[in-house]
Amino acid sequence: MTPPSVLGLNAYLMYALGKAARRRLQDRLTARGLRLWHLTVLVLLSDLGPQMKTVLAARLDMNASDLVRSVNDLVKTGYVECDRDPEDRRRIMVRLTPEGGSALAELGADIASADDEVLAPLDAEERLLLSSLLRRVHTHLEGGTRTAARP
Repeated sequence: MTPPSVLGLNAYLMYALGKAARRRLQDRLTARGLRLWHLTVLVLLSDLGPQMKTVLAARLDMNASDLVRSVNDLVKTGYVECDRDPEDRRRIMVRLTPEGGSALAELGADIASADDEVLAPLDAEERLLLSSLLRRVHTHLEGGTRTAARP
């Protein structure tokens, strides 16, 4: 049982809830032979299109060797392909395959299920408010401007 005094610490609550949410999502990803980094790479490629490995690592704030390992895993599944950039053969471009796009679409239900499990005590309006607040804090921590409207 969590000590009552710890429940007054927002940093602890965010850590504990994040850990619980991550565990639930990871369980669903593991059932599909994936890890959280795989999902993150797939989502980024879906959102931004083909990317150089170095750019992917920087955007994800990921160690280059960890990124290479994750990309290699995704190549083996057929979810991404790597090709040399025709303009600069030293650069390796990573792109989402149609199979990767389909897998990502299927993962949407798994992600929603994990969210629903964690956020079960909240109604729809509370979930929207929480999402807005989390995005606002996230944007602040990234050094950007506030993009979410104030509730």
